[in-house]
Amino acid sequence: MRERVKITLCAGLVGTAVVGAIALSSGQVKADDPNSAPNPYHVVEHWAKLPEGRTWGQAIGVDIDRDGTSLWVYDRCGGKTCVGSSIAPIQKFDATGRQVVSFGSRLINWPHGLGIDRDGNVWVTDGQAGNGRGETAIKFSPDGRVLMTIGKPGVAGNGHDELNGPSDVLVAPNGDIFIADGHGDKTNDRIVKYSRDGKFITTWGHHGSGQGEFDVTHGLAMDSAGRLYVADRSNNRVQIFDPSGKFIAEWKQFGRPSGVYIRNDILYVADSQSSDKVNAPFHQGIRIGSVKDGKVTAFIAATDPKAEMPEGVTVDKDGHVFGGFTADTDVKEYVKN
Repeated sequence: MRERVKITLCAGLVGTAVVGAIALSSGQVKADDPNSAPNPYHVVEHWAKLPEGRTWGQAIGVDIDRDGTSLWVYDRCGGKTCVGSSIAPIQKFDATGRQVVSFGSRLINWPHGLGIDRDGNVWVTDGQAGNGRGETAIKFSPDGRVLMTIGKPGVAGNGHDELNGPSDVLVAPNGDIFIADGHGDKTNDRIVKYSRDGKFITTWGHHGSGQGEFDVTHGLAMDSAGRLYVADRSNNRVQIFDPSGKFIAEWKQFGRPSGVYIRNDILYVADSQSSDKVNAPFHQGIRIGSVKDGKVTAFIAATDPKAEMPEGVTVDKDGHVFGGFTADTDVKEYVKN
């Protein structure tokens, strides 16, 4: 089966070498078999060493600390939710897998997105309202102090100071804050941009399948040129925008994206939902390729075709890939052979 994915470029971005290279000579990315890229990785099971009595919940968010090696994990308090739990959902592990920090107990309902900014602050989203909290993006210091909250705790909405189903948060190098706002029916399907001090700047997108429209905005990443990559999951594509929200391209060759991450302009996309019935013929796994041309060059697939693959994905400075699993409630490391 041959799939043809059109890449559309917007004017006004000429002069950035990476942007210029994103367009293939044919204007298209072609894939005969979306699952055929080589897998140069092997899995390291049980990498993280949880404290005694602590078990993984749905590990929805993973990101690398600014030191390049430590791993932050955001899970649902040992289960499927943090409501009624005293377990801290935010944990940091050193390069050996030892837990060194944990916090966030009784502050969050339903963990989802996780992002680390250049100052080492920890940003998370809480995707469900209840108990006077939720429907927010929260900024923590590295030791767990709440520094900022975006959204009205416990209130879902689509105003400039409201969120509804926020899935992920990303802080650009200049401090601008991007929130993927929308997860599921009757939530928002948009991107909201704030200044470094939390003041509203702009928003774009609504529910749909056209360019600049969304159906479950599930993850965010940014490349060295400042382009924003959005995991538009239920539309089976990654959409790419400039920082003001101008559409650049849509890529379907990376599967049905749950998580997206970029390091050194290499794009890592976690597909946790493709199946024979959803987005066939794609299989679940982590697809890897350069943002310069959009070609998928590696594919970390499950050893069991029926096994679930991660929703969250991140990569350390040594190229080790980490996946956060929700159905299998685990965190796994993938290392090159």
